[in-house]
Amino acid sequence: MDALSETLRVVRLVGAIFINARFTAPWCYQSPSADAAAPLLEPGAERVVIFHLITEGECYAELVDEPPVRLTAGDAVIFPKGHAHRMTSQPGLPPATGARLDQVLARRPRQLVYGGGGPSTRLVCGYLACDARLAGMLLAGLPALLRVNVRGSNAGIWLEASVRYALTEARSPRPGGAGVLAKLAEVLFIEVLRLYMNEQGEGRTGWLAGVGDRIVGPVLNSLHTRPAHAWTLDELAHDAGTSRSVLAERFQNLVGSSPMQYLTQWRMLLAANLLCRSNAPLARIAEDVGYQTDTAFSRAFRREYGSPPAAWRRSQMTRDHAR
Repeated sequence: MDALSETLRVVRLVGAIFINARFTAPWCYQSPSADAAAPLLEPGAERVVIFHLITEGECYAELVDEPPVRLTAGDAVIFPKGHAHRMTSQPGLPPATGARLDQVLARRPRQLVYGGGGPSTRLVCGYLACDARLAGMLLAGLPALLRVNVRGSNAGIWLEASVRYALTEARSPRPGGAGVLAKLAEVLFIEVLRLYMNEQGEGRTGWLAGVGDRIVGPVLNSLHTRPAHAWTLDELAHDAGTSRSVLAERFQNLVGSSPMQYLTQWRMLLAANLLCRSNAPLARIAEDVGYQTDTAFSRAFRREYGSPPAAWRRSQMTRDHAR
């Protein structure tokens, strides 16, 4: 299994589509920063990533101190760094004033119809909530605004049609519509990342760039597939068909750490996931992620998360019960 698939399989992601909008020009909608929106979108989430899918017409996305980006039907746009932004029919328009976000989100997905009666634009707004460390890994090196057109792939065409269907179902009395939308939000986010990986040019850095690299990619696949293995730099370099020095330099340039440092981070992410999702004893978890003793595991976990694994597990259970 490749590193992206293994990461998404292991780590819990929560997604939802929260706005289904039809705007007519002129219009401008202010989207808050991810930090401000997170308590309303997914209480307790460490990180929220907001995205939009344009299903009809065209518009612009605006970030402070950045040139506006024109979007057309089929474009999906993600804000990996969580910046506040504006979606607008024309650059420079003031945003609409109206209901607070908590009122808008009282019913999901919220149907919004707004504007001056000109050309129509339809879009859906969604989010993905995840562990802050996972977000930091997946989204490292990405631009403040990431855009791809999902109509360029068969999966994207199917996904766009499925989103339209699920939005209709969400308004019907049949149960399960919201659940379908939540899963589609996750799939849409993943497909955007996959399309972006295929479109990346030379000079990009970050985890996704590493996954697609001919040297670093196989190494990431090995580390993710067999995290408990006692990997050495020599063994990883041999599997990648390169030298230790070339691997170490390229891995550092793309991923931002050494292969061994990355392995420790991935093991700790796995351990945190197991601590949250299972009642397995610490000794079993330590063994599953590649540690021979509880002491070595606890020391490594404390360095990464700031508390011993048992205490961290209790704190997570308390937080979940409080939601």
